Amino acid sequence: MRVLAPEMARVASAEPLGFTGRAVSVNGLSVAVEDLPLPMGAMVRIGDDAGHTSLGEVTGFEGGRSVVMTYGGLEGVRPGAPVSLVSCAPLVGVGDGLLGRVVNGLGEPIDGKPRILDRVSRPLNAPPIGAMARSRVTEPLRTGVRAIDLMTPMGKGQRMGVFAGPGVGKSTLLGQIARGTSADVSVIALIGERGREVPEFIHDALGDEGLARSVIVVATSDESPLLRLRAARYACAAAEHFRDTGRDVLLMMDSVTRFAHARRQVGLSVGEPPSTRGYTPSVFAELPVLLERAGAIAGEGAGSITGLYTILVEGDDMTEPIADAARGILDGHVMLSRKLAQKGHYPAIDVLDSVSRVAQAVADDAHKAAMRQAGRMLALYREVEELVRIGAYARGADPETDTAIDLSGAFESMLTQSVEEHAEFERSRSELLRLAMESGERIRRVREQEALRGAGGG
Repeated sequence: MRVLAPEMARVASAEPLGFTGRAVSVNGLSVAVEDLPLPMGAMVRIGDDAGHTSLGEVTGFEGGRSVVMTYGGLEGVRPGAPVSLVSCAPLVGVGDGLLGRVVNGLGEPIDGKPRILDRVSRPLNAPPIGAMARSRVTEPLRTGVRAIDLMTPMGKGQRMGVFAGPGVGKSTLLGQIARGTSADVSVIALIGERGREVPEFIHDALGDEGLARSVIVVATSDESPLLRLRAARYACAAAEHFRDTGRDVLLMMDSVTRFAHARRQVGLSVGEPPSTRGYTPSVFAELPVLLERAGAIAGEGAGSITGLYTILVEGDDMTEPIADAARGILDGHVMLSRKLAQKGHYPAIDVLDSVSRVAQAVADDAHKAAMRQAGRMLALYREVEELVRIGAYARGADPETDTAIDLSGAFESMLTQSVEEHAEFERSRSELLRLAMESGERIRRVREQEALRGAGGG
């Protein structure tokens, strides 16, 4: 069945009849079309006076008319313009020919290279993996970033969020992970990015090494909200293709917040009432559908999609609606701290506020014990950091806090690295175990000395 899936999808989407309606009015970003009884999500083509056509999508209905939004602008659309059916169930072309390429939300190359020929058809809006068809997340996925691999280890099939305000290094971190990941393929969706940032990310953050085994899907902030939504879904479809060929895929999306903004624009344009802080209900209905498309499939030789999604935290407010909703759906979160970024701490990951919900399944016992000890040392140092800086801390009151202060520099060095550095996991793990053991030994020796002094005094 899996071998014939593309052919079956093509037959299911075939239309025995042609449908053509006519545009009667324009309202904001949408066109009202008469005589076009098509289902939601159908792709259509709109003609204009110059003989040009533009693609669009049915996004709603109003008084017997279909509401269509275009993937481009509305220039040239006139009353009575023909609107014809392209496909009721949109299919997209994906395949190994996408590797090393940069495409838009329609799957068209935008990197100036030749046409992409090695493709197969897949549904754009494939349903998420069923709960009982998923496999447990038990295999680790290495990122090459020490702070993640040591303190919030990821697993194949996990969905992790990267929460950050603007300008704290999330795009740089994604590029570093794409270069250093142990996944077979990376699919990177840049949704709502500034046009200037796209080549910077590809050439500076990702580099030739990362691009060679990656697919880049781009929909910049100046493009139609519908095209931004489609780009995110196209990236998911591409990742699903590689997963179904038995490969481990790292799907990175920057950012889910701008996907939500695009969905809000589409919802408002078809008359959907705003609810939480201006977001429409469909935003919160679609988020889990998008995020649940990642995961691992049960069965021998099956592949996986590990999702890494950035969430732009506006004003560094972690209770912002999209951040709050995403945190409840995802399997963990990495918090980027502006305070750490301002100190030159890269990556600016606050490991105490970051959580991986699969860490217990993908780390061995020694690693888990060292994580707990390191987390305790970092938390103790954070409690007294200000006192230490102003010289108000009195040593000797608590051996654990004294040890945390003494080793704070070593722990900070372990959790930082340059943008170009790829951290080899076994070496990093050995350093974590050494520091955890050293801190435990120091505390034990101090307590034994205290016990001896207490016994002698008694």
